[in-house]
Amino acid sequence: MTVHKGGCFCGAVEIEVHGNAEAMGYCHCSSCRSWSASPVNAFTLWKPQNVKVTKGAEFLSGFKKSEMSDRQFCTKCGGHLMTDHAPLGLVDIYAATIPTVEFAPGVHVNYAETVLPMKDGLPKLKDFPAELGGSGIAVPE
Repeated sequence: MTVHKGGCFCGAVEIEVHGNAEAMGYCHCSSCRSWSASPVNAFTLWKPQNVKVTKGAEFLSGFKKSEMSDRQFCTKCGGHLMTDHAPLGLVDIYAATIPTVEFAPGVHVNYAETVLPMKDGLPKLKDFPAELGGSGIAVPE
């Protein structure tokens, strides 16, 4: 099984992901934009059993703005690591956090909220895929 390693900005917290991501893409929602301090967030989604904190668990804390998202960060450097989407059974590891994973985005979610239109030919969803509780409605680039 493939193992990729990453960590926070200062290196106090290290994580591993095992196997392959369930999905990869871009989120354009205002919460992800604000949390990532960027106009779009590159995500990789993993099953929780494939994500392991290997160092510095005592420095890991979270912020739960909603039941959908428990955002995890390092208390030493403030570096953002992942978001646990427990109701979906998925953990979003920010693509930049695990540099050896080949980022291969397949979709844009919450594109109705975009502040950075991207013309890359990928599907653009108004919100989330229907199988994740969204409308599944595609919107034009």
